[in-house]
Amino acid sequence: MFIYSFRANTLKLVGVVCVALTVLIALIAFVPTYSSGSVSPTAADESVSYSYEKVRSSGDAANFLAQFGWTVDADPSEVETVTIPAEFDKVYAAYNELQKSQGLDLSKYKGKDVTRYTFTVTNYPDYEGTVLANVLVYRNRVVGGDICSADLSGFVQGFEKK
Repeated sequence: MFIYSFRANTLKLVGVVCVALTVLIALIAFVPTYSSGSVSPTAADESVSYSYEKVRSSGDAANFLAQFGWTVDADPSEVETVTIPAEFDKVYAAYNELQKSQGLDLSKYKGKDVTRYTFTVTNYPDYEGTVLANVLVYRNRVVGGDICSADLSGFVQGFEKK
């Protein structure tokens, strides 16, 4: 006959292990996943795909924009670390809708610090003002961005040429 008794310390240890496993399972279930590889931004043209990966420098960001046909100045006009807000106001919610229309979603990066590369676009058609390209990068991956005019009454669009 075999008898095994538990002491209070053993029960506490088993309880702590159970709680730790529960927390680990919850973290695995709720941590957002980040897709890798190419993103096909429009449903209308599934044959076109762009690489959003391996953007480690301003040169890589300029090459990323070249995929869409944009020619930019070699040196960015600005490189800055910005924080995606934890709560989106109306302006950021509208900006995120623009990102979603091009296959991206900034809501996955709420509260995260991203690097913003800003370039001057030199080949924007039929526009005389200054046009800028913003590329948002998180962990060497493009997570958002836009092409916009620097004028007050200007425009904002996604990466693809219209």
